[in-house]
Amino acid sequence: MADEEQRKGPDWRVEPAPDGRGATPTKPPMIPFSFRRFLTILAVLLVANYVLVQVLAPPEKRARIPYTPAFIDQIQKRNVKEIASEGETVKGEFRKDVSGDRLFETEVPTFADQDQLSQLLQANDVTVNAKPAGERNLVETLLFSFGPVLLLVGLFVFLARRAQQQAGGGGMLGQFGRSRARLAEKSEQRIDFNDVAGIDEAKQELSEIVGFLKDPERFRRLGARMPRGVLLSGPPGTGKTLLAKAVAGEAEVPFFSISASEFIEAIVGIGASRVRDLFKQAKEAAPAIIFIDELDAIGRARGGGSFASGGSDEREQTLNQILTEMDGFDTGVGVIVVAATNRPEILDPALLRPGRFDRRVAVQPPDRPGRLKVLEVHTRSVPLADDVDLDALAASTPGMVGADLANVVNEAALIAAIREHDSVQPEDFTDAIEKIVLGAERKVVQSEEDRRRIAYHEGGHAIVGMLTEGADPVRKVSIIPRGQALGVTLSAPDADRFNYDEHYLLGKIKVAAGGRVAEEVVFGDVTTGAESDIQQVTQIARGMVARWGMSEAIGFVAVQPADGAGPLLPGADQVSEATQELVDREVKRIVDEGLSEVRELLARERPRLDSLAEALLERETLDEADAYAAAGIDRVAVPA
Repeated sequence: MADEEQRKGPDWRVEPAPDGRGATPTKPPMIPFSFRRFLTILAVLLVANYVLVQVLAPPEKRARIPYTPAFIDQIQKRNVKEIASEGETVKGEFRKDVSGDRLFETEVPTFADQDQLSQLLQANDVTVNAKPAGERNLVETLLFSFGPVLLLVGLFVFLARRAQQQAGGGGMLGQFGRSRARLAEKSEQRIDFNDVAGIDEAKQELSEIVGFLKDPERFRRLGARMPRGVLLSGPPGTGKTLLAKAVAGEAEVPFFSISASEFIEAIVGIGASRVRDLFKQAKEAAPAIIFIDELDAIGRARGGGSFASGGSDEREQTLNQILTEMDGFDTGVGVIVVAATNRPEILDPALLRPGRFDRRVAVQPPDRPGRLKVLEVHTRSVPLADDVDLDALAASTPGMVGADLANVVNEAALIAAIREHDSVQPEDFTDAIEKIVLGAERKVVQSEEDRRRIAYHEGGHAIVGMLTEGADPVRKVSIIPRGQALGVTLSAPDADRFNYDEHYLLGKIKVAAGGRVAEEVVFGDVTTGAESDIQQVTQIARGMVARWGMSEAIGFVAVQPADGAGPLLPGADQVSEATQELVDREVKRIVDEGLSEVRELLARERPRLDSLAEALLERETLDEADAYAAAGIDRVAVPA
C-alpha cells in the first residue's frame, strides 16, 4: 500500500472532451501578490510625496539666535518687525537683515519674565501675531495632510482592481471564495487498486463505483442510479485517502481532494462559496471524484454542542451548501463525492441519509494476511535479506494499520543504512518494531537499587502474564529505559482478536497490576512507576462496568459513551449520582479482586519472580524463549 501521507498524489492530466467539456476555463494571467513588492511600492510613493512637497513648498530657512543677548538686543535696536509664538519657540522677522538673514527663531527660557518681555515688545513697535509667522501655504498643507492618505487609497484601489480581474469579476473577495481543492489529473503515473492492500472488502465495495464511472450506461439501462456519495470511516492510517485516490486511478477520472477544514475562513460565507466553486469545477470536469478528508470538521451534528457558539454559523452555512450541492446532482452528471472520517458517529444525520452518502464503507485495520500483503507492497523497492520472513513479521504486528506498517519498513531501512547493511536484515525489522512500539532506547544512569526495583516490577508483569489463563503470551521483557518508561514488558496474542470476553479483560487487569504488586511483595512499598498501569487498569474496569454490561450490579445498561468522553450516550438522560456511585464501587471491586489474586499468585511464585528478576539484572533484555526459561515455565503448557 503506497504511503497514504502523499496527499498531493501524482500529477494527472485529463484531456478535454471534443465538445469542450472538461476544458480548463481561460483566465487572465495572474501576477502573484508579494508583500515585499507592496512595501516597496508604498515606500516609493511616500518618498515621491515628500520630494514633491519639498519642490513645490520648500521649508523656510530661519537663523537660530540666542534669547540673550541677540534677541533682546535686536528688540531694543527696534530691528524686530514681528514675532509669533509656538510654545517656547518664538519665530519672527527682522526689519533689516542680520548676518544675511531676515527670518529667525529663538527659544524663550521658562524662567524669563513674560510681563517684562511683553512691555519691551510694545515699546519697540514689534507686532505680535496670533498665528505662526510664515504659516504653510495651501499647497503645502494639502500635500502634507492629504497626500499620504490619497496615495494609500490609490494603492488599495489598484490592488483591489487587480484582485477583481484575477478573480474573474468576483470582487476583491473572489479569490477567498475560490476552492482550494487540489486537482490530480490523469498522467502516466497513477495510484490504482494494485497499490492498495490489506483492505479487500473496502476495495470490493468501491470497485462498483469504478464500474459506474467507467461504463455508466451498463447500469442506467437497468434503472440503477449512480451513488452520489461514499463515506469512508475507520481509524487513522487505514488507507482511506489512498483508497479514494485508487478509485480515481482505476476509473481514470480527475480527482479533487481537499480537507474539510480548508472550507472554513474567518469571513462568513467564504466556506459556502468555496463549496459552490469546487462542485462547479468538478461538474465541468465530469466524470470526476471529489474527496473531502476529515469530514467531521464541518459535518458535525447541528443544533447545540459545537454549533452553539462563535464560528458555528460559518460551519453550518458550509455544511448546508454541501447538502444542497449533493441534492442538486443530476443522475447523469458523473460526479461522486467521497469523504473520510474517523468519527462517523458525530456526523449530522442529514449527511448520512440516502441520496447523499449512499454508501458507507468501513476501512478497518488489516488482519494477518492483510498485513502480509501490505508489507509486500511496501517492500517492493526495499532490498531484503534472504532470511527475512514477512509472514512472521505480519504475525508480530497485530493491530497495526497500513501507515504503521509503512513506518516499520521505512524505520528498518533507516536502521539498516545506519548499520551499513547491503540489505535489510531480520534484526533491523525487530529493532524497528521495538522502537516504534516501545520507544527509542534512552541512556540513563541508574543506581543498582533502581535497576533491581525495575527488574522486579517488569518481572511481576511477566510472571502474571505467563501464569494467568487467557492472558497474552509474553514476547519480550527489558529493563532498558525506552521512551517515557524505565522498563517494558511486551505481550501480544498469537492471533488477531476482534472480540474480548470478560475472562480476557480480567487477565489484562491482572497483568497490568503485576508490576505494582511485585514491588509491594518484594520491597514492602511502592513507587510512581505504575502510573500508566493504574490508568490502564482503571480504563478496562470502567469499560467493563459502564460500557460492556459485565457487572451484575449495573446490568445490561450503558452509562458511558463508546469514546469514554463522559457519562452520557447520544440522546440519553443524565446518569444519576446513585448510578455513578454504583459504577465507581463496581470498578473498585473488580480492581481490588484482581489485585488480591495477583498478590496470592506472586507470593506463591516468589522463586520464579526472583529467578526472572536476576536474569533481567544480568542480561537487561530477554526475548520470549529466554524469559520463559528464566522463569522456569513451559511456554507450550500454558493455556493461550
